[in-house]
Amino acid sequence: MYTVYVLKSLMNGRLYIGYTEDIAERLNSHNSGKVRSTKAYKPYLIAYKEEYENKTEARKREIFLKSGKGREFIKAVIG
Repeated sequence: MYTVYVLKSLMNGRLYIGYTEDIAERLNSHNSGKVRSTKAYKPYLIAYKEEYENKTEARKREIFLKSGKGREFIKAVIG
C-alpha cells in the first residue's frame, strides 16, 4: 500500500506533497530534519492523505496534486 500525503508546516503553513509506503516513518523523517526540502519549516502534520494499491498510481496522483489543478483541489479540501 502506498500513501500520497500533504504535509502542512506548523511554522508557516507551507505545504509539501509526497508519497511513501510508510507514512509514520516518512513523517518522522520530515520532522527530524532528514529531508532537505522540508527541514527549514518543521514541524509538520499530515493535512491530507490518500491510499493506493501500487506505486504507479500513487506517483501519478502525487504529480497531479503538484499541478495547478491539484493545488486547487488541495486548497479546497484542506481549507
